[in-house]
Amino acid sequence: MTGERRLGVLGIDEGTTGTRAAVVLDDGRAAPPAYLSLSVSSPDHLRVEQDATEIWANTLKVCREALDWAAAHRVEITGVSISTQRATVLLWDTVTGRPLSQAVVWQDRRYAARLREWEPEWDAHLCEHTGRPVGSRAPLLWAAEEIEANEAARRAHAAGRLAFGSIDTWLVWKLTGGARHVVSATNAVALGAYDLRTGGWHEPWVTFLGCPPDVLPLIVDEDGDFGHTDPAVLGARLPILAAMGDQHAAMLALGAHDPGQAMCVHGTGTFLDAVAGDRPPAHRTPVPGVLTLVGWRSRGVPVFSLEGFAATTGSALRWLCDEIGLFSSPRELAMLAGEHPGPSRVTFLPALAGLRTPVWSPEATGLLAGLSLSTTRAELARGVLDGIAHSVCDVLEGVEQAMGRPVTELCCGGGLSTSDVLMTGQADLLGRPVRRARDNESASLRGAGYLGGVRAGLWPSVPAAVAALPAGATFDPVLPDPERQEARAAWRDLLARHVHRPDSPEESTS
Repeated sequence: MTGERRLGVLGIDEGTTGTRAAVVLDDGRAAPPAYLSLSVSSPDHLRVEQDATEIWANTLKVCREALDWAAAHRVEITGVSISTQRATVLLWDTVTGRPLSQAVVWQDRRYAARLREWEPEWDAHLCEHTGRPVGSRAPLLWAAEEIEANEAARRAHAAGRLAFGSIDTWLVWKLTGGARHVVSATNAVALGAYDLRTGGWHEPWVTFLGCPPDVLPLIVDEDGDFGHTDPAVLGARLPILAAMGDQHAAMLALGAHDPGQAMCVHGTGTFLDAVAGDRPPAHRTPVPGVLTLVGWRSRGVPVFSLEGFAATTGSALRWLCDEIGLFSSPRELAMLAGEHPGPSRVTFLPALAGLRTPVWSPEATGLLAGLSLSTTRAELARGVLDGIAHSVCDVLEGVEQAMGRPVTELCCGGGLSTSDVLMTGQADLLGRPVRRARDNESASLRGAGYLGGVRAGLWPSVPAAVAALPAGATFDPVLPDPERQEARAAWRDLLARHVHRPDSPEESTS
């Protein structure tokens, strides 16, 4: 192929259910991605696990395919950027390079009941120092107990060859041939022991959980020192320019850069993040499920965010399609929903892995109600998407309550955001415009790529990279306000009847 040589960043996006890689080009666009699905297993209703060996093997395959594309299209790769699912963790042997455990996924709730006992002693302290309460998941507690119970892990630790980390830690370690054992700030904060003020591990909580400090990775900036790829791995020595959690990477790509701006990404779960500023926000009112996080940390300077989420939205659709067989695919469900004018009499609560906001209830279950002999598949599909839209409203209202001010702009991305029905439903129930970004399905991959590209000199800033792209569609509310209020009141009544757990804070990030 002839033509002028261009510049780009090899972007890796390691999601919960799939791995993709693509070149982020110097005009801000992402090249066609290489993609492989990932297996997720649930041995019981509380445990959720993955195979880290599969994650690494898939990463290698898609990266090599993306590099082949770059070579064929005369794109010079300036470095690598990584976005990953957050709070999914594993242990591995640093000599053999092999995992010594399954990767425990961020949706895992095996410790929920035990952790609740620690809430009176630790919640206030942890909210002040780490931005979150005890919650229902403790990756460092899992590491401590896995080292004790797993003979291979115990032996590796005794020999000084055991490492612990999240998926970004694992990928960087493998890509560098074991040269760097680090974790980005946005992924470290998801592990529940990141000190918002010092930027390091919060030692009192680490000690209480019993996690050996020597297995913990070094926390670095999102555009910090991640080393270089081992030429034996990808065939070239490339700088790893950036690594960050997927939701925060999406914030950058979707244009949420300034305080008050927010993004909503529909993936396995639906996450809503609002930029809070350069200091950890003081929650004026404790809100269940709303957490203070590091939005990103660049050149030593942190930007903080507030986040709320619904854990099972995209995964609930897959469950309806793959396990129950009501629809052939989420795409068919979304198309059928567009055939029903609404409102739907079907109510769907996508709480298949508990509820976070507005009520914290890890044991809560999903609900599908309002069915009758006249219910059509189209009405059922419409009710499912309306339930997700209501869940987004719950999360946004919680974030605004914690922030003490309204969100000024909401931009949406992720696979489900391609549904006009869902976007219109969100705008109607929120009573405000919702913007859908172009190329939103690649947002996490592009966001990390933009941050890395700034470091490599492709753009002067992340906003400059985003500004080069065309604007997406805007969905304005059309539902009259009285009907909106009536719909929201009916939803709150449903939650009050279905969920019996008193309000209490919760933590979890992907």
